[in-house]
Amino acid sequence: MYRYTKIGLVATALVGAAVAALAATTPVNDAIASAGAKVSLTQAIATAEQHVGGKASRAEFEKTKEGLAYDVEVIAGGKTFDVRVHADSGVVIASAEDRADHDDDKED
Repeated sequence: MYRYTKIGLVATALVGAAVAALAATTPVNDAIASAGAKVSLTQAIATAEQHVGGKASRAEFEKTKEGLAYDVEVIAGGKTFDVRVHADSGVVIASAEDRADHDDDKED
């Protein structure tokens, strides 16, 4: 019986370690992370709309290789553009016409 107690304790410790490791690697909630950004979501949307000359249809906060940024989808002249605005400087760091929106497939 003592052997099964040891196995149970070891299994419990391993599960606890796995949960702790998962918690350490889980991304921070976007709302919490965006609170530290110097540029607000509203400012990023306005910047993206001015850059393309259209109206924003979607915006989200992301961690990119350039740092923290807002990814704004803007519709102008029947076309859709993806505009990335740096969350600290408010500068447009990328802009491209969106030919096919693959993001919608994984969000459902």
